[in-house]
Amino acid sequence: MLPRTRAQLITDLRRLGLAPGDLVMVHASVRSVGPVLGGPDEIHQAIVDAVSPGGTMVMLIGAPNGFDDVGRDILSPEEEAQILEHLPPFDKQATRANRDVGTLAEFFRSWPGTVMSDSVAVRLGARGARAGWFVADHPNDWPFGKRTPFEKLVTANGKLLLLGSDPDEVTLLHHAESIADFPDKIVRTFSVPVMENGNRVWLQCREYDSSNGAHKNWSARQFAEITEAFIARFAGTPACASGKVGNSDSTLLAVPAFIAFAVAMMEQVARRPTGRTRPPDA
Repeated sequence: MLPRTRAQLITDLRRLGLAPGDLVMVHASVRSVGPVLGGPDEIHQAIVDAVSPGGTMVMLIGAPNGFDDVGRDILSPEEEAQILEHLPPFDKQATRANRDVGTLAEFFRSWPGTVMSDSVAVRLGARGARAGWFVADHPNDWPFGKRTPFEKLVTANGKLLLLGSDPDEVTLLHHAESIADFPDKIVRTFSVPVMENGNRVWLQCREYDSSNGAHKNWSARQFAEITEAFIARFAGTPACASGKVGNSDSTLLAVPAFIAFAVAMMEQVARRPTGRTRPPDA
């Protein structure tokens, strides 16, 4: 099969439901999309083109290992001591993307015109008409919650594009964890290196546990269960479209409906003694 072109990807994306003016958060598997003439940069450029004019593409960028690991009790004392002494300060524009979020994130981060949010652990990148507005005012403390770019994605009727990505890696669901009303949320405290007055300092931050889950009832693949339940419930409606983008089995979700569904499902699971997962009641 011949490699895809950017024009073909744009056609696929428009057929899926992306339109000019859209604000879209993207999770992508470059391997799933398949060969593209010009390489992976053509993928993110195709998405920006598909929502232009007036649209904006967003991706999770994060930071390499070490930048938000201190204090989480996942490293030995020796490892933490080495990081505290030698890790360079975070630079929101220049620091590389976390490899765990996928190859496309680094291509997107390093492309001219992509701007970054200030959050170290949950740095977001954006490019397009509303990029500056989207990344502004992203705190290091409680980076998934209210008054963050994730809330903007909801209130601006954003979309979520999954290009062959693991449904358990939907970062937006950490926002649902933050705003959902359920007891016994698990809080993690960690530290990140930032520059203040010309000096590197370690800033202490908090979040609801984004590594193992914000509640003890969460299953090993809680986010996948929520995402798959939403797709099963709303497939073929304006809230959920599926189709091919390149070789990738892809899904486009309406963010407000997805977050409302996720919050309801999380609240049910958290309050169930067994923690057994099921979609929220209709």
